[in-house]
Amino acid sequence: MSSSQFPLTQQPGSQATQPGPYGQISTAPGHRAPRESVGDGGVGAYSFLDYATQGSEFEDQYLQFAELSQTLAQPWVDSWSTGQGAPREAAIDSAKDLEKAVNGITSAVNELEFQETFDDGESETGLPKELPEHACSYCGIHTPASVCKCMATGKWFCNARINSTASCIVNHLVRSKNKEVCLHKDSPLGENVLECYSCGSRNVFVLGFVPVKSENTVVLLCRDHTANSPGIRELNLDVSQWQPVIEDRAFLPWLIRVPNEAEVLRARHIRPRDMAALEELWKRKPGATVDDLGKEEVQGPGAEEVLPVVLRYEDAYQYQNVFGPLVQMEAKYDKEMKEKQGRDNITVRWDVGLNKKRVAYFVFPKEDNEIRLMAGDELQLRHPNAGGKGPWQAVGQVVKFTVAEEVVLELKGGDHGVPHDVTAGYSVDFVWKSTSFDRMQSAMKSFAVDETSVSGYLYHKLLGHEVEEPLLKVQLPRRFSVPGLPELNHSQTDAVKSVLQRPISLIQGPPGTGKTVTSASLVFQLSKMAQGQILVAAPSNVAVDQLAEKIHQTGLKVVRVCAKSRESVASPVEHLTLHYQVANLNLPEQQELKKLQQLKDELGELSSADEKKYNALRRLAEREILQNADVVCATCVGAGDPRLANFRFRQVLIDESTQATEVECLIPMVLGAKQVVLVGDHCQLGPVIMCKQAAQAGLSQSLFERLVLLGIKPIRLEVQYRMHPCLSEFPSNTFYEGSLQNGVTVSERTVGAVNFPWPKVSKPMMFYVQLGNEEISGSGTSYLNRTEATNVEKIVTWFLRSGVSPSQIGVITPYEGQRVHVINVMLRNGSLRQKLYQDIEVASVDSFQGREKDYIILSCVRSNEHQGIGFLNDPRRLNVALTRAKYGIVILGNPKVLSRQPIWNSLLTHYKENDCLVEGPLSSLKHSMVAFAKPKKTFNHNVFGLGVRFVPFATLADAAAAKATAKGQGSGPEAPRDRSRMGPPAPMANGQWGGGMYARQPVPPRGHPPAYNPYIGSLPYAIPVPAPGGVPPGAPGMGRGHNPGGPVMPPQQPPQQQHSQFATQAFTQQVESGLADGLGTPLGQLGGAGGGGAFSFADLGTQASYHLPDDFAQASQGLYDTQHLFDAQPNTQPGEGFDFNFADPGVSTQEFTNASQDLPPYT
Repeated sequence: MSSSQFPLTQQPGSQATQPGPYGQISTAPGHRAPRESVGDGGVGAYSFLDYATQGSEFEDQYLQFAELSQTLAQPWVDSWSTGQGAPREAAIDSAKDLEKAVNGITSAVNELEFQETFDDGESETGLPKELPEHACSYCGIHTPASVCKCMATGKWFCNARINSTASCIVNHLVRSKNKEVCLHKDSPLGENVLECYSCGSRNVFVLGFVPVKSENTVVLLCRDHTANSPGIRELNLDVSQWQPVIEDRAFLPWLIRVPNEAEVLRARHIRPRDMAALEELWKRKPGATVDDLGKEEVQGPGAEEVLPVVLRYEDAYQYQNVFGPLVQMEAKYDKEMKEKQGRDNITVRWDVGLNKKRVAYFVFPKEDNEIRLMAGDELQLRHPNAGGKGPWQAVGQVVKFTVAEEVVLELKGGDHGVPHDVTAGYSVDFVWKSTSFDRMQSAMKSFAVDETSVSGYLYHKLLGHEVEEPLLKVQLPRRFSVPGLPELNHSQTDAVKSVLQRPISLIQGPPGTGKTVTSASLVFQLSKMAQGQILVAAPSNVAVDQLAEKIHQTGLKVVRVCAKSRESVASPVEHLTLHYQVANLNLPEQQELKKLQQLKDELGELSSADEKKYNALRRLAEREILQNADVVCATCVGAGDPRLANFRFRQVLIDESTQATEVECLIPMVLGAKQVVLVGDHCQLGPVIMCKQAAQAGLSQSLFERLVLLGIKPIRLEVQYRMHPCLSEFPSNTFYEGSLQNGVTVSERTVGAVNFPWPKVSKPMMFYVQLGNEEISGSGTSYLNRTEATNVEKIVTWFLRSGVSPSQIGVITPYEGQRVHVINVMLRNGSLRQKLYQDIEVASVDSFQGREKDYIILSCVRSNEHQGIGFLNDPRRLNVALTRAKYGIVILGNPKVLSRQPIWNSLLTHYKENDCLVEGPLSSLKHSMVAFAKPKKTFNHNVFGLGVRFVPFATLADAAAAKATAKGQGSGPEAPRDRSRMGPPAPMANGQWGGGMYARQPVPPRGHPPAYNPYIGSLPYAIPVPAPGGVPPGAPGMGRGHNPGGPVMPPQQPPQQQHSQFATQAFTQQVESGLADGLGTPLGQLGGAGGGGAFSFADLGTQASYHLPDDFAQASQGLYDTQHLFDAQPNTQPGEGFDFNFADPGVSTQEFTNASQDLPPYT
């Protein structure tokens, strides 16, 4: 009998069965070779196991699943086994009955006795010294019923959870990105590969079971099969009763038995980090075992040691020594990832573009991919034997994507040799280019060695040195609004006025507040000062194009410099691009260039002499156009283009700077900047860093954030013009201290013709309660929720029937698995024309940042018994998702699960208080009475970013010095205050108060015992105090709810529960003496310094600015690795406060926990 087929069914309709207490299982016949798998990115990679989980250490970073998924359809009748071996006929008419029946199977299987083979001697773990071949490669468990073999690697793994919430086999499949398993020959089901009865697919992440109505049998089927799929109609299967074979991160126990407690106790208790290291080791040494882990260094991206990003740097060489290796690490990881993203067996259809170039159309499977294809990317298309003429390959550029998600690849060179008559059997590979990383390294070098790269003030300010800010002598205009653009509001005018007078400025633009209009107006005013050409940059091409168009509307001469690789990509500002303007020059001397260009387009290449002449003429034309421009626009990386190398830009504006890495922002600056403006919003998503270790070291922190931490006050735009007033209320109060004003009225954001069943007509928002469970997606690296997807389709259909066009609707989901599933459900189940559903944009939160739709549908996906919601708990991601809609938003999720997290609990409470929490069919919605779970930690409405890691600690010393501080060896009155640790502000040698951070905690209630008594509350967050002229602790007005520039804030009640897993801070007796009315307010409460208070955000600009976001929460990622580093011997002298350091990678959470246990509890 083949190991790839079960003995239960030879063919559909003619089953050969194997009786047992669990009934019978049917799968499809046929021997199929294991499918090729794609390896992961190594130890340094973010994996599915990392992304979606709670906890601060890697051991806790595992996905959490629930019990049986909620069914979606009608009852069914079947005969089932009781679990005692005697079959019975019964009507199973609900999901509960099904679950009861399966539990009976589980119980029966668990009661079976299996022979365990042990040698005479046992190891220290209780395992035999010589394990059988089928022993789990992680933990050593080897009971035949509890193990299965990975078909790709040939290794065996068990179904036990060892120090993680996922079983060993699921851990391995996810980490290795394999999907096929074979049961042991001595297991109850025999030596069989799990595969789909209908199509033969062996992907266990899409497999589930469906009972056969007429027989005592269950059939394995893929998730998306319909009742009309092959073999299903004959068996009269009710596919709506489909349930996944993997639940709660383990296989169902009636397929692969869960080892009992005794077996687990005897097993090898391997840590998750060792599992990751072992998977990496197997790539080089497939025969390696756990015992080999300590024998050699684990190689791969992220294995090397790097210095963490700090707040201040001695000089540009130290800056380069910190960021250089991080950029190199990210480049290495990016290269290895792209090289592994190739796909085989691709079907291509050929066409000829308008420019006569050959174009290939194909679908590139991307659910497995960690790297997304983008327009402008280069791919290599190859065929092993094209048309019998031997191997063929060509390189092309992605120019666009079709509605059907086909990649449109325009081949370089001519049409000669292209096998356009061959459509199948192609392979596609990424072409990796180091250009962006090389330019970052080059910018750091220029910053260090070229004194003209930036002004002296900017040089020191970027390094964090204490320098006095010079006010620029400028003639301010009488009017700040500019021709061709809307009138500026008061906050926009204030921003422009302030920026014109300062050498470095930060503009914070919350959603819909007109960042682009403000930036364009600012560029216009800078241009009128006649300081030379202005360079405008942004990390993304979309942002650059939008800003270039706005600036062009003011009448300035704008040139948009595109990468040469993107010149064939369609652009909304094509007329502004450098290559377009070169091609359309009407000067007599350019006629020869046009002829050579035409010849090159026709032939694909020129002779050596003509190519040389063509390049020289083109460079002359490009230089002439650039010299005549008022404003040059490019991406941050594009600013390092050699065509701009000889230009000097005194004034630089960088839009969306919070989405760029710090070194990326440096590229446009080192072209001679003397005045820099950074525009962005650190309360929204930050830069995307793929390498986990580089992100943890601080590469994912933006320059904007570090400058805020250094004390530069951001100027916030305060009037939003996007959202219906009811939609802006929660984001304003939660993320922006209630500072956002509405520039649009209710009537302007109400469409009477759209007949959607909003719970309150005056408030077009609702939280639609969904209780269906999440499931793992087919890639094994994402989630989906079938219940939510089904209801998304119903909501979309309702909007479409109400007259809303597809382009007005956006569906946001944080998981790629759900994105793909929603698209499939809409196309399969939608009752309207398919074209309407194809035009609905379904994308991730990250993809929607910076954009808007009239109506947004947000599918939260996460729904499980363990209340884990992964990176949904990232406040920045929630902020972006909630602020994309103009007219209305529908959120689908499970309140029971989401309410466990404070920020979601706050959102749900907001919807409930507004009577917008509903359940039931869309045609008859009713207010939901679902009970919320108690939040895990108290949520402060005025705190942005719970679960945050504070990257930059101001240390120039090594990790050992930081650890000494953490362990209490470097604190106390006698300890020198040097740059090796970051505590509260303190006097410097020059008499001024140096910058520092206060621990921000709810203040203890009055009557708190004197001396040092720690208060255990929510996660700490920090406020930097500006160094030059900073107000010392104890100054009048500090910590009393108001400050020199700030209003009195409403008092805040401290939380009453304790959370021992979070930071413990010491409050000295002097804190009590400083209590006054208003003390403990969100923006004016005392920090950890004795007798001192913190600046209010009313004075410093914005609270959110100082609560740094997670320094490695990525696009589609949201880990929280908060490693608090603090002094176990808090200072108790007046004015000394509490020395601590946040997030030293060299100090483990365990060290923090051990130290915190030495402190007395708060009662």
